[in-house]
Amino acid sequence: MPGLIRRAGLALALLLAGCGATAPQQGHRAPGVMIASAALFDPARFAGSWHVVADFPAPGTVPCGITREDWRLTAPGRFAVSGAACEPGGRSGFAGTAAVIGPGRIDLSAGTTRPDLGGEPLWVLWVDADYRVAAIGTPSGRFGMILSREPAARGDLVAAAREALDFNGYAPGRLRPR
Repeated sequence: MPGLIRRAGLALALLLAGCGATAPQQGHRAPGVMIASAALFDPARFAGSWHVVADFPAPGTVPCGITREDWRLTAPGRFAVSGAACEPGGRSGFAGTAAVIGPGRIDLSAGTTRPDLGGEPLWVLWVDADYRVAAIGTPSGRFGMILSREPAARGDLVAAAREALDFNGYAPGRLRPR
């Protein structure tokens, strides 16, 4: 009888332990952390060429070096976007349109723009006062990156972008330098 009670107690303990298990984290940010986009985002100042100098890669992507993206303003709050992205097979081109859908929030779902985002909007989490470096990502944490106007970004600005990503729940240790 004591053996039966002990086994029943063990089974109950294992059952309760299973109830407390959490699902594996999806993406590169902690789901419980608040995320905020840049309220003072200026689409006209964001327009132009950017280089991806570091990223939180989407699932299955492979490193492919620094890539360039061109954000051409076509109307207030609307962009034509083109460039190269790291995909599972290596570097791949993309092009499409984007629209600002809120402060620092951009919908890139039109055309073939950034299929690695999984249809999520991009949030501009931080940009320096002179629009030289920006930290952007998706609310789920599936994707994020640091953009720079120059391929060799200033270290202090990249450090500030990393801090903004960390503040918004991203895991800075997973950031992949390009």
